Amino acid sequence: MNTQKLIFIVDDDPFINMLVVKRFTSEGYHLEAFSYGEECISALNKNPDLIILDYYFVNNDHKVMNGMEVFDKIKELKPETPVIMLSGQEKGEIVLELARKGIDDYIIKDSNLIDNLKVAIDELFERQK
Repeated sequence: MNTQKLIFIVDDDPFINMLVVKRFTSEGYHLEAFSYGEECISALNKNPDLIILDYYFVNNDHKVMNGMEVFDKIKELKPETPVIMLSGQEKGEIVLELARKGIDDYIIKDSNLIDNLKVAIDELFERQK
């Protein structure tokens, strides 16, 4: 039963956050959405079971950490926490770099985003059993 699972979604696109929250709340997960990695990092004391993290963040008001920097910080503070990276990029070298750093999964933001995310989340929690 997933009711105890806490998932963080970290994306500067409010539409993606809303989609993910809606879909996976209906699956019985507890979700918290963040627009930037810094917010996610300051909430790590809630011990999320999974973090879904965007790769690319834009904030015109001030500099924000990119997904890779946020990932490194998460791994430093909570090395056991699985992270699924989202990205609009399909560049192979980015995927390789993420794999080398130990990302749990990588999902491209396309029309299958939510379905692919569902598969990735199910597989991840299945492996943890």
